[in-house]
Amino acid sequence: MMIRKISIKFLIGFFLIFSLSFVVLDQTVKEFIRSSNQSLVTDELEGLKNNSNGYVYQAFLINHYSNNQLYFGEIAKEIAVDLNRMTDSRVGIYSLTGKLLYTPDRSAFPSDMQSDLQQAVAGNTAYSITYNGKSTTVLFSYPVIIDGAKVGILRFHKDFSSLYQQTGQILQITLYIALAIFVAAFLFSYILSRHITIPLVQLTKASTEVKKGNLGIRLHFKRKDEIGRLAENFNDMIGKISHQIEIIEKDRDHLKQLHEQEKRFFDNITHELKTPLTSILGYAEIIRQNGEKDPIFFTKGMNHIIEESRRLHSMVLKLLEVSRNNHMTHERRIVDAGIILRDVCESMTIRANRYHKRIQYDVIDELLLLGDRDGVRQLFINLIDNAIKHSLPGSIVSVKGKRVEDRIEFVFSNPSDPLDSEYISRLFQPFYFVHSVDIEEGSVGLGLSIVKSIIKQMDGAIHITNEHNFTIVTVQLIALSEVEMETSS
Repeated sequence: MMIRKISIKFLIGFFLIFSLSFVVLDQTVKEFIRSSNQSLVTDELEGLKNNSNGYVYQAFLINHYSNNQLYFGEIAKEIAVDLNRMTDSRVGIYSLTGKLLYTPDRSAFPSDMQSDLQQAVAGNTAYSITYNGKSTTVLFSYPVIIDGAKVGILRFHKDFSSLYQQTGQILQITLYIALAIFVAAFLFSYILSRHITIPLVQLTKASTEVKKGNLGIRLHFKRKDEIGRLAENFNDMIGKISHQIEIIEKDRDHLKQLHEQEKRFFDNITHELKTPLTSILGYAEIIRQNGEKDPIFFTKGMNHIIEESRRLHSMVLKLLEVSRNNHMTHERRIVDAGIILRDVCESMTIRANRYHKRIQYDVIDELLLLGDRDGVRQLFINLIDNAIKHSLPGSIVSVKGKRVEDRIEFVFSNPSDPLDSEYISRLFQPFYFVHSVDIEEGSVGLGLSIVKSIIKQMDGAIHITNEHNFTIVTVQLIALSEVEMETSS
């Protein structure tokens, strides 16, 4: 897993950084303490040298001796004893050649000539440090010069164990504190890395589930930092993806439905066009063969040809009307919809009588609006025709027109069979049939589609309800205001 590798990298990286930092700190502190101790030792030995030189010089002056090596050897014991007491150090008196002349404690000075003594024989001041367990000693040698002449060598054996033990304890405490700090920092860094990587592991698992198609997964982090925000964004993203997939599925089903509807339309329109054409062709061929030999058949055939031709013409006009309403915008003018509706109701009375039905209308005066006169007439014709065809036998089609505040409302109602809400929602789709009677009557299901197109152009609204065995169609259009009437006039 990728996230596990990140956790291991975090762990190894923290370990290497803290280990390297601890080693660097350890060496730095040790070097600082060593340099500091060396500076302290040098300063103390320098003071020891100055004090010892003063003492030896006074000894030469007090006894009025010449500054030669012979006299230095004669007072070697006295110098060694006095300096041993005065400096709290063990003292050795040496000749200029490095030969031990006198010392109160021979065990303090090795018999072999070490580096500090070699440097003193060469005329230099030098010291060497010896570490032996918990003890630290310094051998310090330098040539004694009286009036510009070397007379011998003083060598000191001094114990610096307390100084080095104290600095060693300081170093140890410092390293322990640093180690504790580094361990705490390492643990904190490890916990922090876990705090970051564990949510990433969960996010990876969630994204893998989403990749497999599981869009119901969600992340729940009770955090207010960037990772918490990332989880919220992830949940929102999955939610939006789920919503988009739902929309796509609905669109897919809708396209499938439209495809089926289109196929049904072509089947229906083919049947509707084929049937009258076949009938027309058959009658025309018989009439051409027989001519007017059979007047009754001739009249019947010609009437049938005329009726079927009108039927074909009506269907073609309705198809053209749908196309025209979908792609053209009519110029709006002041229209008195009340006058048009009353005229349509009177003209449609003949059609209603054919179905043994009646039209009863109640329309007030001056229902003025902006629209297309032909479009408004076509709107009323289609709605009343639809009410006549789908009302129960012997029923009354009710038509009302009135003004409601700033709108004009038209209500068309007729007794009918119950309609499901699913059918009602699909009534405005082109070529949709609710009852088989539509096909029998020669309709191709375009009437309500044309109505909706006209109302949409006029910024109106239409609603269809079916309650208590009554189908009610309500149309609301924007009424012409007094300001608009004055402007138009």
